[in-house]
Amino acid sequence: MNYLATHPAEVLSLALAHLELVAIALAIAFAVALPLGIVAAGASRFSPWLIGALAALYTIPSLALLAVLVRWLGLGATPVVVALILYAQFMLVQGVVTGIRGVDPAQIDAARGLGFSERQLMVRVALPQATPVILGGVRIATVATISIATLAGYVGARSLGTLIFNGLTLHQNQMLVAGSVATALLAICADAGLRALTRLSEARLR
Repeated sequence: MNYLATHPAEVLSLALAHLELVAIALAIAFAVALPLGIVAAGASRFSPWLIGALAALYTIPSLALLAVLVRWLGLGATPVVVALILYAQFMLVQGVVTGIRGVDPAQIDAARGLGFSERQLMVRVALPQATPVILGGVRIATVATISIATLAGYVGARSLGTLIFNGLTLHQNQMLVAGSVATALLAICADAGLRALTRLSEARLR
């Protein structure tokens, strides 16, 4: 904890780099997961295979996946972002599928009765109603990616993992603790913020 007090600028800089990695990865991951989830929600035969494949991908040890990606993409932030995108897919797609399938069928029927097209049904009814559940998936994915992003320090990218791996290498427990505590605080703050956003979205649907 002393390292946090004596090196606040360094910790803040690494925390911002950490958040940048997570934000970029989640933005790309969600852009991929949303259409995948929409397709899977309407395809009962396809969705178990997709969810199963993404679940299997999520079980791959992060260090092993990162080692493979480094061989293809080199050191730095790129393999980390790609790894985070891949790991986030399971939680994000699952959230989209669960949210859309949980929409009240009566609301879907009412919208069809009003002449809504399938696209209008999805955009104006299903997705707004599914938003709290989708945000739940985003929240879980965010906390997971914040944790996994510490591995960026292992492949030469700046993140709070830099403190952790430097602490392990130099036998500096204070650096290790500082990196771990800062990562945990980021995850807690992100979780709290997304929980509040989820409650707000639920309140707007009432």
